[in-house]
Amino acid sequence: MRNWKKVLSAAVVTAMTVGMLAGCGSGNDSGSNSGSGNDSGSGSESSSDAGSSDAGSSDAVLKIGGIGPTTGGAAIYGEAVKNGAELAVKEINADGGINGIQVEFNFQDDENDAEKAVNAYNTLKDWGMQALLGTVTSAPCVAVGEVAQGDNMFLLTPSGTAVDCVQYDNAFRVCFSDPMQGVESAKYIGENKLATKIAVIYDSSDVYSTGIYQSFATEAKNQGLELVATEAFTGESKTDFSVQLQKAKDAGAELVFLPFYYSEAALVLQQAAGINFTPIFFGCDGMDGILGVDGFDASMAQDLMFLSPFTPTSEEEAIKTFVSDFEEAYGGTPNQFAADAYDGMYAIKAAMEKAGVTADMSATDICDALKTAMTEITIDGVTAKSLTWEASGEPSKAPMVVKISDGDYAVVE
Repeated sequence: MRNWKKVLSAAVVTAMTVGMLAGCGSGNDSGSNSGSGNDSGSGSESSSDAGSSDAGSSDAVLKIGGIGPTTGGAAIYGEAVKNGAELAVKEINADGGINGIQVEFNFQDDENDAEKAVNAYNTLKDWGMQALLGTVTSAPCVAVGEVAQGDNMFLLTPSGTAVDCVQYDNAFRVCFSDPMQGVESAKYIGENKLATKIAVIYDSSDVYSTGIYQSFATEAKNQGLELVATEAFTGESKTDFSVQLQKAKDAGAELVFLPFYYSEAALVLQQAAGINFTPIFFGCDGMDGILGVDGFDASMAQDLMFLSPFTPTSEEEAIKTFVSDFEEAYGGTPNQFAADAYDGMYAIKAAMEKAGVTADMSATDICDALKTAMTEITIDGVTAKSLTWEASGEPSKAPMVVKISDGDYAVVE
């Protein structure tokens, strides 16, 4: 059984500010705050070069791209990643850059669409991108990964959880993979004897949800858990869960596993209350943000549990500083997507410094250098201490389990 650090938490709210349009120059707009302003267009560009005034002796920069949704239904995730990465870039530049070279960060909107993500990638490649932090969501990440592999472009996704996001040797991730989340969820439920009769409701049209469900079901057998109901829905039927919930209730489910995102989970909890169905509800990192859903009664999420790599109310100094700086810059509390992006940018910094990367190196030469360097670095991040990577692209870190109590998030033992 894992030991979890207990800490009270406040509700997580993701900042929704969008970056101002900025040029693709080489860091000559010193001290600019690219996280402020408003940019509503598709394919928008956000360049971060804050702190570059210290680099007046050279026009050379390292160009790092980012891709994710800043418009559309998944914008909350892309905005969090963009802001977390930009904050790290500002700090890195203010501290002298990478190997003494300033960083320019250019974030492109993909609207959570695979084709648009590839278009965004090509825009960044034309700009001169030398490494990519992205993409944010799994399907666009897999699509971009195919192109990036052909170009031998280094890719570090902060939050792409599908297995295929890191199927090639140029790709790494900061977040947990879908299988890991499923396995760890089943282990936690079994080892802590939360329940023995389990129902699963999952989105069969979503790679994230399906991947977690499949590994959960396999590990549930190892844990002696009985899946008494397994009910699917699709993206076209994600507003009415009455049939799935009634089947779970009739089967005597003591716990319902929900491997999907908080917007749908909020509806599930509301509808479960409507039929007086009160099992334990357990989810994964997509639950982060459920207390911020407009019009959602937080009392319905009482005792909801989910895996998460980050809690914003930790007493650890690094996390306290990150949260404070993020709130000052963007006006909201960072969630796990922002934290993963923040750690991701510092991982790129550490790997580039380990490999001795310089601004005049080609993207493919940088990629070759980082493939090895990523397996040789250790960073103390805000999502984990002693965070390391395997050659497979997977991170090595332990998950946390968060429980909602009295309208707040808390890490549980």
